[in-house]
Amino acid sequence: MIVDEGTNPFEVGVATELFGLPRPELGLPRPLYEVTLCAPAPEIRMNHGFFTLTGASGLDAVDRADTLVVPGRPDNVVPRAPAVLDAIRHAHARGARVMSLCTGTFALAEAGLLDGRRAATHWRWADSFRRLHPKVLLEPDVLFVDEGDILTAAGSAAALDLGLYVWRRDHGAEIANHVSRRLVFAAHRDGGQRQFVERPVPDVRDESLAPLLAWAQERLGEPLTVADLAARARVSPATLHRRFRAQLGTTPLAWLTGERVALACRLIERGEERLDVVAARSGLGTAANLRARLRRATGLSPSAYRRRFGAGGGEALVS
Repeated sequence: MIVDEGTNPFEVGVATELFGLPRPELGLPRPLYEVTLCAPAPEIRMNHGFFTLTGASGLDAVDRADTLVVPGRPDNVVPRAPAVLDAIRHAHARGARVMSLCTGTFALAEAGLLDGRRAATHWRWADSFRRLHPKVLLEPDVLFVDEGDILTAAGSAAALDLGLYVWRRDHGAEIANHVSRRLVFAAHRDGGQRQFVERPVPDVRDESLAPLLAWAQERLGEPLTVADLAARARVSPATLHRRFRAQLGTTPLAWLTGERVALACRLIERGEERLDVVAARSGLGTAANLRARLRRATGLSPSAYRRRFGAGGGEALVS
């Protein structure tokens, strides 16, 4: 992870919490990630000079990285240090995965990595980003963008979404869920940034969806519908839809489908080989629907997912 002059310490902390901490709860013989902080100078003043970071490695540490994390900073119109941009370019050129957090997208664009590619950055800086980098295909209404070798998160909190997505992509849904539980953060959150745009907050009674979500997660194998969720919440389907959009940035049906796919992934990872059983227990109904939903969510067939993440290795799933 590159720490540059003025870097936002929150995103440094998020990346450290995601990838740099020991996780004995996983019961693994070794850490799945090792994190090295590197910087272009021995002392780096963080955002607004709140504190000075010392003890980081030099930028030559980037040459050993499989993934390079680039946090953001608020002074996005000030050019990055040439050595930092060179390090980003060299890492990408030799095949490292590059991941920016919040306005770290500016650094990737300045390094020339994003021309003609999709990217996300904080909504507050979207207009400025477009003026500075018109060749980048900015997506202002998503939490993060995965372009394969380059991933960009839309904001500081969206860095958590992207980080858990990387855990899920690298090591499967079961391990990603362990990490999300330790963070006390949703393992998967659909939706865009419009929910974060500043607006007056009315004084209303608590309308948290948390109790409803917990209730539904215990019944994913049942034939739950959006109407069932609305009835449980004692609201109309339209009101439920508005609450899901406001609180989760997605629709009730999309959330329910995402939870069912995540449960199917966990069942496959735990060794369930019968595709029809996985489909039934996860609430996806049929093996055909499971195949389609899993491929859409992960890019893998059920058998390929099991070969990659399953406890039993390479056996094929059977219908």
